[in-house]
Amino acid sequence: MVGDVLDGLGGVRFSSRSPKAEARSRMAARILDGSRIASDIRNEVAAEVKAMASGGVRPGLAVVLVGHNPASEIYVRGKAKVCEEVGIYSEQHTPAETATTAELLALVHDLNGRDEIDGILVQLPLPQQVDSKQVLMAVDPAKDVDGFHPVNVGFLSTQRAGLVPCTPAGVIEILTRSNIPIAGQEAVVVGRSDIVGKPVAMLLINANATVTVCHSKTHDLPGVCRRADILVAAIGRAGMITRDFVKPGATVIDVGMNKVTDTAEFQRLFAGGLARNAKREETFRTRGSTLVGDVHPEVTEIAGALTPVPGGVGPLTIAMLMYNTVKAARMRRGSRIPEMSRV
Repeated sequence: MVGDVLDGLGGVRFSSRSPKAEARSRMAARILDGSRIASDIRNEVAAEVKAMASGGVRPGLAVVLVGHNPASEIYVRGKAKVCEEVGIYSEQHTPAETATTAELLALVHDLNGRDEIDGILVQLPLPQQVDSKQVLMAVDPAKDVDGFHPVNVGFLSTQRAGLVPCTPAGVIEILTRSNIPIAGQEAVVVGRSDIVGKPVAMLLINANATVTVCHSKTHDLPGVCRRADILVAAIGRAGMITRDFVKPGATVIDVGMNKVTDTAEFQRLFAGGLARNAKREETFRTRGSTLVGDVHPEVTEIAGALTPVPGGVGPLTIAMLMYNTVKAARMRRGSRIPEMSRV
């Protein structure tokens, strides 16, 4: 495990000073390095794959990418690269943009029946004419390395062995590998999606946190968030979580990944103080865009620990996909993968 336990987490007392005055008296938040943690997990997966190979087994991952979505293509190439690095067999299936639901169901059925394929990932979004839910439901739950199938959702809710969604699993890895306590802490999750918000809330409950899930109808959202020892932002709105949402000393996990291209918006987020970043400003001037999370950069002045964007939760998603593929291979062959985490 790396890093020190966050001093005073869960026992922070509010100052009589204003939030801004309080922030000025504090040092910047500890930055939780997701890239380094993801590298550690990839190394652990590679060692497990090597051990399995000595017994004649090589885990296999099949990715289905329909049509030509540039962002999806970049993401899939990244997955293939990491598979090669850790020793997992991978193959990519690229049906045409005009593919029908029936054609994709036939492809998934074929992959379900192939013993050398342990994990199946259907890259979203699918074309409009395809029934995405029907296709995702057709994936064998034992090969559902995204962890989205209702069977795996049920396993998660009942704390049984199954495949956990990759990004939520990565959130727990960041917390546990950074020695940040979860049990007994008050956690607030902003966002209730099936992909991140709900499963990360369930994982936190399973780790004995007291969890509140917030959404667009939540009254006094900043006030609810300020109760959190652990605040998870997963709403898809650039810089929405400002200092007014954060209890001093809290751990803030930023799951958001938003592309900012507007100069005024960039200035709102990176105008000054600890948020000012000369390198990011130069990149924005050169490329005309930058990636930011759901958490405003000013939160670094008040939080105790914070995940950056990029370099925080993002790298964990692919690392946990590799973990799930190896876990699926072990479970399908009647043997459990040694647990690398609490998920």
